[in-house]
Amino acid sequence: MKGFILLAFAIVSEVFGTTMLKLSDGFTKVWPSIGVVLGFASAFYFLSQTLQHLQISTAYAIWSGVGTALTAVIGVLIWKDAFTWQTLVGLVLIIGGVVVLNMSGSGAHG
Repeated sequence: MKGFILLAFAIVSEVFGTTMLKLSDGFTKVWPSIGVVLGFASAFYFLSQTLQHLQISTAYAIWSGVGTALTAVIGVLIWKDAFTWQTLVGLVLIIGGVVVLNMSGSGAHG
């Protein structure tokens, strides 16, 4: 359970960093640029802590998949990115892949 809590912090940190990356306008705005550094530094710290509890294949798949899905949703909601059927199918496939990886029950270190 602790591994998944740490992973949630890693995901939120990564999504925050990515959102700040968009707001930094190519690192021309100071505060969002600082947010990028803090977000990604936190994300990798929490991911490194996660790997003490979960297998890397499980942790990385969830981290990248959920992070990608949340970033896409934020893009649609905040920046009005296009939400097409291809976007929906892609997100469903990502989430489905994460679910299939976790069905093996081998997420935690043995």
